Amino acid sequence: MIADFTPWSALGGGILIGLAALLLLVALGRIAGISGIASGLLPPRRGDAAWRLAFVLGLPMGAALWMQGQGGPVLASHAPSWQLALAGLLVGVGTRIGSGCTSGHGVCGLGRLSPRSMVAVPVFMATAMMCVYAWRHLLPGVLW
Repeated sequence: MIADFTPWSALGGGILIGLAALLLLVALGRIAGISGIASGLLPPRRGDAAWRLAFVLGLPMGAALWMQGQGGPVLASHAPSWQLALAGLLVGVGTRIGSGCTSGHGVCGLGRLSPRSMVAVPVFMATAMMCVYAWRHLLPGVLW
């Protein structure tokens, strides 16, 4: 779980995400939605793949650099690998159904006052809260 959470690190991370999204919008006129950026790589379009690939590769590289500076991972998961894989698959399906991901709707869509994002964000936040509640309180020990 999270070790030594401080609001300052969360604020700093949020500011960096916002600045990166703003830079991508101003420099390339593109929305920083991860699912849209990644799906644009399959199949790659001529003249469009380089920035997408740099963005997608930068995500794990940034995390790796942060972990190296911290002396190792700051998050731990006690979930089995199959549960993590299933969760990733469900998130991928949800981004296709919802026409975008949390980063696209939450970070960029709300900032642009997108009506679709103003509906999507409360829906996926409420769904996430209900899932966590069910997982921890209604199904304790069933799936662990």
